Amino acid sequence: MKALLLENIHPLAVEILEDRGYDVELLGHSLDHDELVEKLQGVSLLGIRSNTHVSAEALDAAPDLKAVGCFCIGTNQIDHAAAAERGIAVFNAPYSNTRSVVELVIGEIIMLARRLAEKTEKMHAGVWDKSAKGSHEIRGRVLGIVGYGNIGTQLSNLAEAMGLSVIFYDTADRLAHGNAKRKRTLDALLAEADVVSIHVDGRPGNAGLFGAEQFAKMKPRSLFINASRGMVVDTEALRDHIVSGHIAGAALDVFPIEPKAQGDEFESPLKGLDNVILTPHVGGSTQEAQEEIGFFVATKLAGFHLQGRTELSVNLPAVGAPELHTGNRLGYLHDNLPGVLAEVNQLLADSGANVTGQYLATVRQQGYAVIDIDGDVPEEVVAKLAGSEHCQWVRTWHAPQD
Repeated sequence: MKALLLENIHPLAVEILEDRGYDVELLGHSLDHDELVEKLQGVSLLGIRSNTHVSAEALDAAPDLKAVGCFCIGTNQIDHAAAAERGIAVFNAPYSNTRSVVELVIGEIIMLARRLAEKTEKMHAGVWDKSAKGSHEIRGRVLGIVGYGNIGTQLSNLAEAMGLSVIFYDTADRLAHGNAKRKRTLDALLAEADVVSIHVDGRPGNAGLFGAEQFAKMKPRSLFINASRGMVVDTEALRDHIVSGHIAGAALDVFPIEPKAQGDEFESPLKGLDNVILTPHVGGSTQEAQEEIGFFVATKLAGFHLQGRTELSVNLPAVGAPELHTGNRLGYLHDNLPGVLAEVNQLLADSGANVTGQYLATVRQQGYAVIDIDGDVPEEVVAKLAGSEHCQWVRTWHAPQD
């Protein structure tokens, strides 16, 4: 069994997969399409971060590939539909780097409010600029959070504990934490917030969410932070509003176009502006977060490949089957049609198999059944399911031997 891990994934992931019997190749950089296709030959598990893009064509060129793990939050660098169509599971780490991103944002709010980036730059240049001009406390200021998911809610809690008043806007129905207040529209939030922090996902509808119109509606001399997705923000429009003085400062950790490799040149219209903090997509880049991500995603990849478990898969039906300790397991990915599970159960009953557990989930056009059996999985059942017109794949697993 071969696993390919790209983009300098934490060594703990290598350790976990090697302990489970995989031959792991770890690379410190991303791969372009042709390089990826070449490397995927014979690979069962692929691990990437945000810079490697996995297209339908790449998946077609990888007949042995069973699962892809995104060792990050976002998964839009993978063609989800193509992976699902081929029965390839996709996993990510939706929670593991939450605290690290939130701590970065809290630090940036303080740095922007106190204009610390300018202060330290002048000190390194030998200029002593001891002045309170333009420097403010964050206590009592209004933080507007756009996107109130895992990161947005934890930011809300920490910000409130530090004396900020929190308002938020989300298109989904989210429960307010602490004393945070929901705003019914984005415009209402922009009109009230002293600091606007973006925490939305990478769905196509969020592209261009913040442009000239939205920046114009922000309060004069407010601050702007984006640690979510680069394509959300029109950086040219942001530059215009910083140069005009309407926005007093900004911090960005993500960009519409990012360098692919360490040391590559970075370009942005925001370079060289006062009170603008630019960081190279390091929101989740702490040792603690990367270790947790390495553990979480590697465990999910191995759990699927070795035991058929799909909990928290972002593209296949999510079946939370327990870890297999005894007996055997049958996994059946099939077309989501009425009567398929009844057909499976009839085949099992006719074969005399003793079913000890059964789990099913469906999503869109797919259904996934996981069935635990006390004893061997009957070969005739596997053969008949594999020959069904509704079968996408059928697999069996044995409980690990002591």
